[in-house]
Amino acid sequence: MKKILLIATGGTIASGPTKKGLAPLLGTDEILACVPEISEIARVNAVQLFNIDSAMMTCEHWIAIARCIKENYDNYDGFVITHGTDTMAYTASALSYLVKDSVKPIVLTGAQKSIYMRDTDARNNLYDAFVYAVHPSACLVHIVFEGKIIIGNRARKTRTKSYNAFSSVDFPEVGVVRDGRVAVYIEEKASPSGPELSFSLCPRVFVLKLIPGEDFTVLDRIKDAYSCVVIESFGVGNLPVCEGSAAAEKIAAFISGGGTVVVTTQVPHEGSDMSVYEAGSGIKSLKGVIEAYDMTLEAVVTKLMWILAKTSDREEIRKLFYTTVQKDIF
Repeated sequence: MKKILLIATGGTIASGPTKKGLAPLLGTDEILACVPEISEIARVNAVQLFNIDSAMMTCEHWIAIARCIKENYDNYDGFVITHGTDTMAYTASALSYLVKDSVKPIVLTGAQKSIYMRDTDARNNLYDAFVYAVHPSACLVHIVFEGKIIIGNRARKTRTKSYNAFSSVDFPEVGVVRDGRVAVYIEEKASPSGPELSFSLCPRVFVLKLIPGEDFTVLDRIKDAYSCVVIESFGVGNLPVCEGSAAAEKIAAFISGGGTVVVTTQVPHEGSDMSVYEAGSGIKSLKGVIEAYDMTLEAVVTKLMWILAKTSDREEIRKLFYTTVQKDIF
């Protein structure tokens, strides 16, 4: 029987009612007691790393989770992390870079309703996470939710209330868990030399979601505080720019000041292709602009934080960004 470490971080799955609404209250013993069947498939130890609403997650929390995994890596066959749904995709993406190429599974799960509620999804999600964590082919970082097994840096929360809260964006689910069994659709392998661990992230990444009429003056105000701007553009990567426009000048000035600009799309699926329209191709030609293609925003942001902690060299940033990590970019 495999030995799995439960790392609890809070979230709805651990929440209870307060005068101001639901808040994380339950500890690991209380959570595990709600799903006694887990003891039949794994030997489980648990650590309460923190107990917060996932809206409070920061880079430091992601690093703390990575350190916890490192400290316990040799003693366990896998890890299950309970987490709030709001920022779970960011945490899963961050861990795919911080604990890169883990030969042992790192499985995140949570719930749309607290585990103490009668009609909750929490018990099934937690059980399914352990079922996958003990599976012989399990490795790397994944979210298991509503029976889906989703690559960590391909996941996104796409529904605020439904149990079917997470989707795999522009990449198939790698498998499913049904009735206590795992069906693997896509075989995955980690490097046998893994994991490659990192414990630093640079938070100097700003996300700018475009609206019609955006003048980009915000870039003047943030240039000293941020090293990289991720622009959520229109369509396949279009921006309101033309030769000599104020927007183009602001972007060029941010880059000339040493910054990096990454262009993604605010459209949920199918990614960017800035070469299609004049409104995108002109900006793409600027040195210092990177295109995100089919990466999720969560992966773009966390990968940049990981890269910027390693280097400030523009060419090295580009090289690392375009180096595929666990299917994050094609």
